Amino acid sequence: MEPVGMGRLAAVLGLVVAVLGGLALAKGAFLVGKHEGDTLHLVDMVLRMGLAGQVPHLDFMTPIGIGATWPIAAFVAAGFGVGHAFFAAQIAVALGLLLPTLLVARSRFPGWVGLAFGAYVMGLCLALVHGEANAVISPSMHYNRWAWALAYLALPLAILRPLPGVGGRPALEGAVIGLALAGLALTKVTYFVALAPAIFLALALRRDWARLGLALGAGLLVAAAMTAGFGFDYWLAYVHDLLAVSRSTIRGAPGADYAEIITAPPYLLGSLGALALVIYWRQSGFKTEGLALLVALPGLAYITYQNWGNDPQWLILLAAFAITLRPDPGARSPEGWPLAAGLGAVALVLATAGAPSAINLFWSPLRHFNTPTDRLVPMIGKRAADADLLVSGARAYHVTEIRPADGPGQPYAAYAALLKAQDIRPEAQETEAVAELNGAALPDCEVGQGYGAVFDTWAKDLGAAGFGGAQIFVADLFSSLWLYGDFPPLAGGTPWYYGGTPGLAGAEHVLVPLCPLSAAARAAALEAVAQAGWRLEEEARGASWVLLRPVR
Repeated sequence: MEPVGMGRLAAVLGLVVAVLGGLALAKGAFLVGKHEGDTLHLVDMVLRMGLAGQVPHLDFMTPIGIGATWPIAAFVAAGFGVGHAFFAAQIAVALGLLLPTLLVARSRFPGWVGLAFGAYVMGLCLALVHGEANAVISPSMHYNRWAWALAYLALPLAILRPLPGVGGRPALEGAVIGLALAGLALTKVTYFVALAPAIFLALALRRDWARLGLALGAGLLVAAAMTAGFGFDYWLAYVHDLLAVSRSTIRGAPGADYAEIITAPPYLLGSLGALALVIYWRQSGFKTEGLALLVALPGLAYITYQNWGNDPQWLILLAAFAITLRPDPGARSPEGWPLAAGLGAVALVLATAGAPSAINLFWSPLRHFNTPTDRLVPMIGKRAADADLLVSGARAYHVTEIRPADGPGQPYAAYAALLKAQDIRPEAQETEAVAELNGAALPDCEVGQGYGAVFDTWAKDLGAAGFGGAQIFVADLFSSLWLYGDFPPLAGGTPWYYGGTPGLAGAEHVLVPLCPLSAAARAAALEAVAQAGWRLEEEARGASWVLLRPVR
């Protein structure tokens, strides 16, 4: 196959951006179908940045890099509602990556493969779901898609040689590799740590010192610009947040364990396909490419393990690798198998394994456009502009609570005693979730859905009780109270609780939910408050909350 023409490639990518981005904007609002908690977390960060000028890590705790939220926050600062800011940011990211994607698609992938590769990178930027095969729309984990788009640029430039007849551009390609890696470090550092070794190894094995040097130079230039803008303390704060989250007992592995990501039935076909690609490449004489990919595979699996949903987005990239880099048709393995045909089969296997997620990504904007809005309500109502973020009224306002039925005096208490005697903890409970407040046991329950009603009720109750405008530390998983009432975001706090007492030193009050969103987070927060030497004095009590004053 010949390299795809630049004009044709640019037209296809431009069409993808226009269609997927245009469908989102044409709807007039973002219709959230799942992951309301994650959405509140995102909105919390974006509004802190866009409205209050806060900087991640310096002003609030988060392991998510500034690259994940700054594009959205910039449009919020320009006056957009959160929904339209999200759409505009996705289009801006796609347009920002358009030229690098053209470079990679034309120089590394021939013919229709280059077209499909380029279109897929744009789809990663513009989809309205993080992946998987679940068709429900959500902005959750958009930064994972953006990070994969950056990885799709850096990995081919490092691992694959330029196509014959196209020629390489070492300076430009090295800069793209370095900027993509810097983008990964500033968006979600897991991707950078997992992929940088294989990228640098591939360039070093090929003695491609020009690309390697320019990649390092471009990355250091970004680091210098960030330091000039935010100071060296930014990096110290970023590392502090990452270490704090790594030690957190609140957020463990968000799905299957690492071994399952490689060997469990949903992933085994892709794992075997990836290993077959390495073997066939090595047998075909592509030893540098095979070794670099072999080094990359554990990192790719780790990214999958660390991301919610355990979605192996790298399968489509490896399918493009397999169909692109093949030996002459007559080449055979030591066992006598035709290597070119074998690599074609591997490409088919990898593409098939990755197809459900890929189809879901591309289909999501059209599905979102066709979703009716008659039963949707604004997710947050503090700013009129944010009425462009809609959610099902039933999911927002129908509050459900999850309570164990094996507590003392309940019908199944004997079985709880049996588990305790054998030191068996309920599944998914990584910490002791039953908490006490000033010696009194708190209810053992969690809110299952209805987050909008919960936060709106807390905000109205506290405002009516005379606590409006106060700095409040929420002993729960989310600190979204300020999105629903006359409260400022907690200075030094965290939109998602990972542990410790972030922001408590500047808090005037501590809100303890009687039925929290996360019993484990409430228990961990109260334990951390006590261990830090604080005493909590009760000030007010509502039907679903207790408000206390923190005293040293």
